[in-house]
Amino acid sequence: MDQTDIPPVLVTGATGRVGRAVIDRLLDAGVPVRAFTRRPEAAATLPAQAEIFTGDLTVPETLDPALHGAGAVFLVWTAPPRTAEAVIDRLTAHVQRIVFLSSPHRTPHPLFQQPNPMAVLHADIERHIAATGLDTTVIRPGMFASNALAWWAPVVRTGKVVRWPYAAAASAPVDDRDVAAVAARTLYEDRHAGADYVLTGPESLTHAEQVGIIGDALGHRIAFEEMTPDEFRSHSQGTAPGSVVDMLLAAWSAAVGQPAYVTTAVGDILATAPRTFRQWATDHATAFTEGP
Repeated sequence: MDQTDIPPVLVTGATGRVGRAVIDRLLDAGVPVRAFTRRPEAAATLPAQAEIFTGDLTVPETLDPALHGAGAVFLVWTAPPRTAEAVIDRLTAHVQRIVFLSSPHRTPHPLFQQPNPMAVLHADIERHIAATGLDTTVIRPGMFASNALAWWAPVVRTGKVVRWPYAAAASAPVDDRDVAAVAARTLYEDRHAGADYVLTGPESLTHAEQVGIIGDALGHRIAFEEMTPDEFRSHSQGTAPGSVVDMLLAAWSAAVGQPAYVTTAVGDILATAPRTFRQWATDHATAFTEGP
C-alpha cells in the first residue's frame, strides 16, 4: 500500500501491548502512523517510521496536533472516564473512522456478565462514539493469552507451585498479536465499518490446562494447586485494585463447568487461523524462565 494513498492513522495507547503491536502491523501494511503517548520516554522504543505525539487523554486539547490531517483513530481508553465525551468530540471534528478497543460486555456468557467497572466505562464510550455517526468498528478481545505472564510467570521462574483460584474456570485466550492484526485491518480496510467483533482464541482451556501447556512449552511439569478466593484476595493485595480482584473472581466462578465462549472472528478477518495458546506459550517460553 502506497503511504500517499491514505491519511495517517492515530494510535492511542501507543506504548501498550496492543497499541504497540498495532503500530507494527500498520507500518507493515504501508500505512502512515502517528503514535500518541503521555510518556515520551517510553516512545523511544517505537519504530522510527512512527510520528510521535505527546499528550494526555485527560487533557483533550493535547490531541489536536496529532489529529490534524489524520484519517482514522485506534482508541484505547487509558484514562479516567470524565474526559471521554470531550475526547470523542475532538475525534469527531477531525477523522472519518474510529476503531475502539472495548471488552465483550455484551457477550451472553457468564465469564463476561459479572459486575465490571471497566465494562461500564466501555459501554459509555461506545454510546458516545455511536452518537457521532462516524464509521466505527468495535473490537472486543476476551481474555488475553499474555495475562499468563502477569499471573504465573513470576512463580514459574522460581520453580514453586502455581497456586490459583478456580482451576476449572475456562476461557479462550487470544494472542495479543492476533488482536493487533485485526485492529490494523479494521483501520485501513473499508469493509469493517459498523462491525462489532468479539475476538477469542480457538479453544476453551481451564486455568489448570493453561498452566499445563506452559509446562509443555518449557519441557517440564509445573505443579498446580487451587487456592480459595479469600487466599487470592490476600495474595493480590497491593498488586491489583480490590474491584478488579472481585470482578475476576466473580467471572471465574461463573465460568466453572462450562466451555468458554469461542468465536471465529480472528480467522474470518485475517483469513488465517488464530494462534493457539500452545503457540503463544512456545513463543514466550523465555519469559517464564528469564523474565521480561
